[in-house]
Amino acid sequence: MPVGPLPYQAVVATLVSILAFTVQAQTDFVLNPRCPPSFEKTQKGVCELRTMYQFYDSLQDMGVGGTKTALPAHRDGFSPQQIDLGRYLFFDPALSGDGSVSCASCHHPDKGFSDDRARSVGIHGHEAGRSAPTLWNVAFLRQLFWDARAGSLEEQAQGPLYHPHEMGNNEAQLRKTLNDNPTYRNLFRQAFPEAQSEDIELDQVYTLLTAFQTSLISLNSRYDRYAHGFHAALNEREIEGMNVFRSFVARCAECHTPPLFTNQQIAVIGTPEPEGRALDIGAEATFDAVKLKGGFKVPSLRNIAKTAPYMHSGRFATLREAVEFYTKGRGHAVPKGINMHLHWHIWEPNLSEYELDRLVDFLGTLTDEAFTPQVPERVPSGLTPVGRASKSLIARNR
Repeated sequence: MPVGPLPYQAVVATLVSILAFTVQAQTDFVLNPRCPPSFEKTQKGVCELRTMYQFYDSLQDMGVGGTKTALPAHRDGFSPQQIDLGRYLFFDPALSGDGSVSCASCHHPDKGFSDDRARSVGIHGHEAGRSAPTLWNVAFLRQLFWDARAGSLEEQAQGPLYHPHEMGNNEAQLRKTLNDNPTYRNLFRQAFPEAQSEDIELDQVYTLLTAFQTSLISLNSRYDRYAHGFHAALNEREIEGMNVFRSFVARCAECHTPPLFTNQQIAVIGTPEPEGRALDIGAEATFDAVKLKGGFKVPSLRNIAKTAPYMHSGRFATLREAVEFYTKGRGHAVPKGINMHLHWHIWEPNLSEYELDRLVDFLGTLTDEAFTPQVPERVPSGLTPVGRASKSLIARNR
């Protein structure tokens, strides 16, 4: 049946509907005025972190891996609105070059803010060079990326945003995408009420992503409750594993220092690459230092049970494989003909099978996802937030 031109009244009704939707889009996104859990809103209107560890004033370990130690310096002081708008940006695929991936594609809250992959997958199916590290507790980190090439979260954010194999965007396109969106323009004015310009600036984008990521705090695991004096939080086998972890034989805590479970240094440990992959020189490239060939930042072990596979290349599928690597002998996996300056703590502790199993038990006590932020049901771009799509797919396949 042929379809004629729409009546005048129908055209008007359509235009009114579009206008109403546009107005609604600008007004029905309201940023959260409250700080996230574990943060307190100050009189200045910003969120400051509060934890039990702030009651400890010593940064020195009592022996190896002492429990009553303070956390290192951290980032906070963002407004609740900046943190919440950063959350929308984090999950919005509009930040990528073709609207297909978001920050959450590689740092998914259901996967320990990693992605379950040995190598992350970005725009157009491109594989990244390394696995995605967790974002839990990044507020405390001084250096970012496996090879420590970024000194701030603002600097770090620009890496994946503009990398052709990750989010594949560019500065001009990202600025245009956001400024052409009236909802985002309204929300940016809420987050930056004192901004001089009406236009969205890229530095604001980096600030907001930083604000959200610094709100990802995981410091209330069963281990933490044990460390604060509730010793029933761990069972006998887990305590045995903790004692192995802290011992002068295994020496795990000398690099994975509590309470952050990293000393934030670079270590050359000689972990093997996956079959068929060339040696990743790591921090040697960052610092132009041959002694750091194969060196990578010591990762935090917080929520480590949720972030398999392990190492910078995802070489080990399980925690058991990862802990076993350290007891197989100094330099056993270094390729022939490669000279590495292995970290001094890499040696031959000759741990038993029982001790390795107990180490894995203990590492499981570092899991705490109580403050996992909510994935937005929708984002200002109108695209499907990463995280919602996967849940919908799971529902359809049930």
